[in-house]
Amino acid sequence: MIFSRVCRCCLCVFVICCGLSAGCDSTTIGAEAMTDDRYAQEREQMVQKQLKRRGISDERVLSAFRRVKRHLFVPQNYLDLAYSDQPLPIGHNQTISQPYIVAFMTETLDLKETDRVLEVGTGSGYQAAILAQICQEVYTIEIIPELGRSARKLLADRGYTNVHVRIGDGYKGWAEHAPYDAIIVTCSPTHVPEPLGKQLAEEGCMIIPVGKKFAQELIRLRKKEGELVEESVLPVRFVPMVNDGGKRY
Repeated sequence: MIFSRVCRCCLCVFVICCGLSAGCDSTTIGAEAMTDDRYAQEREQMVQKQLKRRGISDERVLSAFRRVKRHLFVPQNYLDLAYSDQPLPIGHNQTISQPYIVAFMTETLDLKETDRVLEVGTGSGYQAAILAQICQEVYTIEIIPELGRSARKLLADRGYTNVHVRIGDGYKGWAEHAPYDAIIVTCSPTHVPEPLGKQLAEEGCMIIPVGKKFAQELIRLRKKEGELVEESVLPVRFVPMVNDGGKRY
């Protein structure tokens, strides 16, 4: 099922998908079958046409998208679409998100080089790799073991020593390494998880989609004097946040 909404700030459509195709083998993620020169050109076109034209202006974010090789994070049978303006299946009814939405959420956090970031929903590892180009440390949690193991290996093989992958329930966060300067959540609970709020540092920023199945808002929260100050960014529809038993939070 494909979900879409129109971005208020730039009048473009972005897409979040909860499984464009079934049966995709995530073990094929990371294949390199074409020359990197071609991919470099495709990455630059992605930055110019999909990101800059839609209002992404943070040069650190744009630089990260130029450096991170998205084709390494998609299954081999989708390599021709690696830099396309859409999400792609990565197996287990999950996807690698559309480049624009990854960039939009990253830019919204307004990260600093010294920041430590928690990501809930590792998926293919692409968002974590983008974050790792910008900030000091990335802690990322994935509830699907196969995806978590695949992302951990891929990120390690590519030299991302500042990304730490954990397989577990993202609702609970990763308390051992808290507090975090920023938290990014790529699945939708019906409310802001209390553990994540507690693990956010003072003056830290969280970006998270919140709401019921057919009515969600992408929310930005800033922690001030121990309280979370909430701001709605735009309407979205994300895959649900679930526990180990598949029950939605």
